[in-house]
Amino acid sequence: IDGQEIAVFRHRGEYYALANYCIHQAGPLCEGALSGGMTTGEDGWDWVYDDEERYVVCPWHGWMFDIETGKSPKDERYGVPTYDVEIEDGTIYAVR
Repeated sequence: IDGQEIAVFRHRGEYYALANYCIHQAGPLCEGALSGGMTTGEDGWDWVYDDEERYVVCPWHGWMFDIETGKSPKDERYGVPTYDVEIEDGTIYAVR
């Protein structure tokens, strides 16, 4: 979109699109694996593992982003842009 690469993921029959760069050092998110993620518990101290594989892991340094929201599961202040996805006649479109 306007020169920006978009990574598209299919998870449980749904499509998700986000900018194809990690905000840390611009690693290509499209090359990362989908995984579960670590989040902090309600007390803010304990770590809890979320086993739903909806987090893309940057292949360069391991930063994680939720493919639906673009937010980091460790610190929601950090995130990558997301895009709406539309499917028309079998073609997938990322929409701003």
